[in-house]
Amino acid sequence: MSSTFLYGANVHANGIRQHYLRYGGASGERAARPAVIMIPGITSPAITWGFVGEVFGEAFDTYVIDVRGRGLSEASDTLDYSLDAQAADVLALAAALKLERYALVGHSMGARIAARAALRATPALASVVLVDPPVSGPGRRAYPGQLPWYIDSMALARAGTDAEGMRAYCPTWTDDELRLRAEWLHTCDERAVRASYEGFHSDDFHADAARLEVPSLLITAERGDVVRDEDVAELQRATPAMHHVRVPAAGHMIPWDNAAGFYAAFGEFLGAPVSRAAERAAA
Repeated sequence: MSSTFLYGANVHANGIRQHYLRYGGASGERAARPAVIMIPGITSPAITWGFVGEVFGEAFDTYVIDVRGRGLSEASDTLDYSLDAQAADVLALAAALKLERYALVGHSMGARIAARAALRATPALASVVLVDPPVSGPGRRAYPGQLPWYIDSMALARAGTDAEGMRAYCPTWTDDELRLRAEWLHTCDERAVRASYEGFHSDDFHADAARLEVPSLLITAERGDVVRDEDVAELQRATPAMHHVRVPAAGHMIPWDNAAGFYAAFGEFLGAPVSRAAERAAA
């Protein structure tokens, strides 16, 4: 299969430089479907989700973004790294790109950004997919990932390391995945990561999810303890229309552990089956 990658680009939106990677484009059947904006997690520059963008680009006009303070998007010691600022970035980027209809697909931190953005979105937002969102928050159990894991691995990356150096932090990842993380992790600003991690415990994700008015899909990992069955039940009680799929044999980084299960979990929620695109990509 030929690559669906089109280009990487920057746009000035919400007062900062935002970088994104585009896959697929708006031609053919994709033109009739909402575009997809993918929002990665706390230490995942857009390039590390490129393999997912490749698959989504078969069926959708897909944009994988660098959240502020990550990858090639703007970072500084004066930048606001709050959830509100991150959510505003996404909406401003969609407006700057003149997307008439789009869906948000957010993983982990990106899911929390997507939920917050959906509360302020224009009618152009068609739907939201929340992939294994941290359900921690005020008065709730802590997020299971520990801050030193992020801080120590980023320090190692800033000093210069290789795939073997990253293996201690991500022992189940492939050599290619480890090489990519070793190459790009240094672009994650520690101030941004600390602020987002603190937000996992101070921002009320459940309150945001309960106010969703667009169609929503919750995709969770069987392993990793980020979203438990009782969390799913609470979210669905608050938002009865929210669909849920639990991906087997996967930890928090679902497409790394079970790519086929991840793509299948979308079904036709976005307007076309991602799993069919994945099958073509593997052929």
